[in-house]
Amino acid sequence: MMSLLLAIALSCVFVTSQVAAEESEVVSYAGFQVWKIKPNSEKEWQFILDIKDSYELELWNERRMTRDPIDVLIPPQSQTKLKSKLAERKISYVVVISDLQTAIDNQKTNINKTTSDSKAAYNMDWISYQRLNNIYAFLTYLNTTYPKLVQLINIGSSYEKRPLYVIRISNSSSPGTRPAIWIDGGIHAREWISPAVATYIIQQLVEVPANAKLLSNVDWYIMPVVNPDGYEFTHTTNRMWRKTRSVSSTSSCRGVDPNRNFGFKWGGLGASTNPCQDTYRGTKAFSEPETLATSNFIKGKSSQIKLYLTLHSYGQYALIPYGYDVVYPPDYNDLLALANNAASKFVKYTYTVGNSADLLYAASGASDDWAKSIGIKYSYTFELPDKGTYDFLLPASDILPVCEDFFPAFDVFAAKVATCCGAATTTIKPRTTPTTRKTTAATRKTTAATRKTTATTRKTTTTRRQPTTATSKRTTTKCPCVCG
Repeated sequence: MMSLLLAIALSCVFVTSQVAAEESEVVSYAGFQVWKIKPNSEKEWQFILDIKDSYELELWNERRMTRDPIDVLIPPQSQTKLKSKLAERKISYVVVISDLQTAIDNQKTNINKTTSDSKAAYNMDWISYQRLNNIYAFLTYLNTTYPKLVQLINIGSSYEKRPLYVIRISNSSSPGTRPAIWIDGGIHAREWISPAVATYIIQQLVEVPANAKLLSNVDWYIMPVVNPDGYEFTHTTNRMWRKTRSVSSTSSCRGVDPNRNFGFKWGGLGASTNPCQDTYRGTKAFSEPETLATSNFIKGKSSQIKLYLTLHSYGQYALIPYGYDVVYPPDYNDLLALANNAASKFVKYTYTVGNSADLLYAASGASDDWAKSIGIKYSYTFELPDKGTYDFLLPASDILPVCEDFFPAFDVFAAKVATCCGAATTTIKPRTTPTTRKTTAATRKTTAATRKTTATTRKTTTTRRQPTTATSKRTTTKCPCVCG
């Protein structure tokens, strides 16, 4: 009996060490390519979905419009036969990234790893991507240096016991009593531009005197890295990792998609039950310590927080709830007007504004839907640049241009939050075709003139536009929707 128990114990140790060894091996994407495939019909789109698993394809984006191109990651062993299949059906494509590992290596040459520099107050910049320890050291520095303005709050721990930090920025003598804006980044590990923009916003609010006006009537809560385990894993082991790093009791595949794990309409469209899928929803809502801690903190401040903003990439979209299906909140026009006004501030990059599920795809269990459901009036997901040239591998040289272009939108957001939120403007007829905002005065005037709203008491029901048959098929497809 003792020998049997010893054998079992040794086998468990072997399996555990084997899994640990596999997890520590750096994943190479040598020979992998990213193609932009352009289906011309619903039938061609469905063909891509049908062969996805057998060809080991990973869809990096998904579009509701049939003719919109899709970015697809293709392993070396599938490229020749996929070329043949696409040629047979006359489906066009272009190779966007000819070797993914080369693109990863090029991006990783611009990573700031160190935590100390005798010539600088902190070793943080926005011309290189930062490791987690640099980000946390930056937050700690601000907390120590500006005690009357900044409070660093530890709201819990990740699965791998890393601290989950929120920074509160307020010049109020009674912080926590004024309307507030929440911003988070790094929900999806591989979207490196997201924490970069979040930390830039923090630096601008705290250290640039010209931005003091943004603190006059508004408090700020910013969480630059919601998923620190995943973020570190993208730097050390697998650059394209998306999920958390929790261990499953039913599968050798690790992690949960945090943006399918929030507790509103959890487990619906666009969320996988397969632990090996990038959009795995988890065993239950808030199964992840990261989403649970974040949601508990936000709920505790929900009467104060008037605007929730979550940063993702890529695609350049300003997305409005709801995303679990093509459903519009009763105050959709209010949210649309504010998003359009904010997007009009962008100069270098244009963002398409619209309902999440109608514009892109259905995704249940998302953080912005959940924030809206607990009473935060203005709730948005912003998909940051680019539009599909570099995809998740945006060069470090683009960090500062993206940040500088995005920041002026907070003049709009802060002004609205300082005076909101009264009765909702009821949605009369939701727009079915979102428009791309052009940053010209003429366009802004036209939009303002055509935005007609009625001030009525907010209703508790939602306005739903029935999708077409083709759309219904698209939203029920269980495929990895990897942006947002």
